[in-house]
Amino acid sequence: MSPAFGAMEVEHYGKGVLLEPFLHQVGGHSCVLRFNDKTICKPLIQREHLFYETLPAEIRKFTPQYKGVVSVSFEEDEHGNLCLIAYPLKRDQDNLENVDYSDCSEPKSKVLRWSNKKALLLENDNLAKERVRQHRKEEKIKSHMLEEEFEWLKKSEVLYYSVEKKGNVSSQFKHNPWSMKCHQQQLQRMKENAKHRNQYKFILLENLTCRYQVPCVLDLKMGTRQHGDDASEEKKANQIQKCQQSTSAIIGVRVCGMQVYQAGTGQLMFMNKYHGRKLSVQGFKEALYQFFHNGKILRRELIDPVLKKLTELKMVLEKQESYRFYSSSLLIIYDGKELQEVSMDSDPEDLGDLSEESSDESAGAYAYKPSSNKHSSSSTVDVRMIDFAHTTCKFYREDSVVHEGLDTGYIFGLQNLIAIIKEIRDENGE
Repeated sequence: MSPAFGAMEVEHYGKGVLLEPFLHQVGGHSCVLRFNDKTICKPLIQREHLFYETLPAEIRKFTPQYKGVVSVSFEEDEHGNLCLIAYPLKRDQDNLENVDYSDCSEPKSKVLRWSNKKALLLENDNLAKERVRQHRKEEKIKSHMLEEEFEWLKKSEVLYYSVEKKGNVSSQFKHNPWSMKCHQQQLQRMKENAKHRNQYKFILLENLTCRYQVPCVLDLKMGTRQHGDDASEEKKANQIQKCQQSTSAIIGVRVCGMQVYQAGTGQLMFMNKYHGRKLSVQGFKEALYQFFHNGKILRRELIDPVLKKLTELKMVLEKQESYRFYSSSLLIIYDGKELQEVSMDSDPEDLGDLSEESSDESAGAYAYKPSSNKHSSSSTVDVRMIDFAHTTCKFYREDSVVHEGLDTGYIFGLQNLIAIIKEIRDENGE
């Protein structure tokens, strides 16, 4: 399969790039981290890495741009805070020097640039270190304040979260609940393995949300089958049960996560995968309607562009012999910001009130209210395939199972998704 990464020489430098939770992760269990404004990273899985390095050109426009591999290690400071730091691999140094580091919106103390001289430099290094120490100290204090609230947030079936300007609660909640959950789990796994391993390979990918001011993101688990060919019998049975108990078995697609802006209340609503699994086919249609609705009107101008991209993707996949995209997701993204609506670039001190609501249709949903200051952006849409940890095709020579023909389960899901979105459009005409 893919190269033996364990045999690669890892060249560490004195400094690296501090990784943080990716703000707009709405689904999946793998931790996605922010590298800079235009780039994210996630743990390297050899099968997924092989897919990105060998994918057909016609599929490339429907996947995030692949940017290379980094080595990630974690360090614990004097306060006990864990930090994930990315370093370049020796073989990827030339490629990574082409990654744009100038677009980072975080404080400069958090970003240490890779130079053409293969050294990591930072202007006024001592000042930067002091700022990082101060930032970590502040975050530790604030995290204690929110520890109980965050545990409650993760367990609550129904929760609405609004952000107001009071200035005394951590900026953790700028990140959606799912993002924080995945980040905490990743840190815990790495900490538990610290005695045996402190270096991990992560792949760098395009940040699909970077051009949107208030990204609305829908994560759809595609296909009628989710388990890979190498799954254990227990894993296989578990995945089959999830499909049978959700819309996956009926229409080949289910909601895995959602983040959508509600202009009426000035909030972002989050829906997690547990809620998505409970939806009936009608509930799935209502969730799609909610995704295109901003709380005031249905964003009808977005629907035809989405349908066009979905139809084009379907045509591309109908030409892909042998590929199986088991357990992969499809992202639909658009900008929720219109005219003088709010921006995601809220002040880190913005904070919120937590309130639990009782509603059977809102179980597993979250709402977050950002602040405002940016100009509007165009209502462009994006449709991309992600998560290829269980993808296979006949070119993966080490795979014991070789499939023939098309991925009919995925295409079936696309057909139904297109049909349901058309129904929403036609039933809500001008």
